[in-house]
Amino acid sequence: MNIIEDLTYRNLIYAMTDEDLKDKLIHEKLTFYLGADPTADSLHVGHLLAYLVAKRLAAYGHKPILLIGGATGLIGDPSGKSEERNLLSLEDTMINAKAIEKQVKKILPEAVIVNNYHWMKDFDVIDFLRNIGKHFNLNQMLAKDSVKSRLESGISFTEFSYQIIQSIDFLELYKNEQCTLQIGGQEQWGNITAGLELIRKTLGSKHKAYGIVFPLITKKDGTKFGKTAEGAVWLDPKKTSPYAFYQYWINLGDVEALERLKQFTDYSQSKIEDIAVKMQQTPHLRHAQKELGEHLTQLVHGEEKLTQALKITEALFKNDIIALDAEEIEMAFEGVPVAELSSNTNIIDALMASTLATSKREARTFIKQNAISLNGEKIQADSLELKKADALHQQYFVLRRGKKHYALLKFV
Repeated sequence: MNIIEDLTYRNLIYAMTDEDLKDKLIHEKLTFYLGADPTADSLHVGHLLAYLVAKRLAAYGHKPILLIGGATGLIGDPSGKSEERNLLSLEDTMINAKAIEKQVKKILPEAVIVNNYHWMKDFDVIDFLRNIGKHFNLNQMLAKDSVKSRLESGISFTEFSYQIIQSIDFLELYKNEQCTLQIGGQEQWGNITAGLELIRKTLGSKHKAYGIVFPLITKKDGTKFGKTAEGAVWLDPKKTSPYAFYQYWINLGDVEALERLKQFTDYSQSKIEDIAVKMQQTPHLRHAQKELGEHLTQLVHGEEKLTQALKITEALFKNDIIALDAEEIEMAFEGVPVAELSSNTNIIDALMASTLATSKREARTFIKQNAISLNGEKIQADSLELKKADALHQQYFVLRRGKKHYALLKFV
């Protein structure tokens, strides 16, 4: 299987700028780049696909350059956005750039990393307008999807000029790094083709570069993952714990899990087909989801954090809360209601403080119905007192109502 057959099987080609790119990817070794703007201090699952495509191209012998958009991050990409971004300071942008560089190196350690701020900071406005701006046709810029979709709601000149700045990146890398290919998500098509045009217009028609884009990874509601959007699954363990990261993949539907298995792993076609057969035979075992969760959690967070995520998953499944250490308890119950305790507390008051009950009467009813568990054990008496000495690690009580409603009590 060659690189084009591989990408096609995995549904990783949305569009490419030229048909002859296929032959070049198969028979030549190209230098290519993809970029990320440091508008946040972490990448998310939507970005992860791009770096795994880069990793796949590198496995076929192509040379990756990972561009951190220190300059473009100060401007803001309108692609996929319905409103203007908040502009960051240079200091915040560079801090974010360092954090993203660290994440990228973990996924693709052999890649060359560059920051476009290093060549953009020396541009003055006259040079920019005379030597770059004259090559951009306003009608063509307005026709780009990233701009056209924003005309009704409004777009500033700052974001409107984003495609020009990104085009300079491609020109810079083409001239100095012999980079002839840019890759990205489908929303980057307009930015990529603008870069190709700038190369042709400034260097001459004999200079040829290419672009290829892959389908976007979307959330359950069909919207794009974004750094400012709700529901983002981050690569930074402080933003999305390794357990929550693992659970994201475990909770995918069967059809999506098999599709993501193709896109996010290097599993062979035969191995994926074997997993698909198992999914049909024993769907309750969630074969594709477990493969995804383990493979990607190990890649992003390492073996130790994967082991931790699996331990938490098993402890919650078996209702064995006491098997978890303090860090694992925090990780397991991230996002559930938390009530802080400063002294010993009655179970009725604890249920109300945790919002698992709205009144003392309701709390007593839940206990009477055998619906309340504390650290995995059913509560039989509404007179129970929660003492710090009895808390897990002398700090935590985990309350559960029914099968799905949790709350965490913490002594402070």
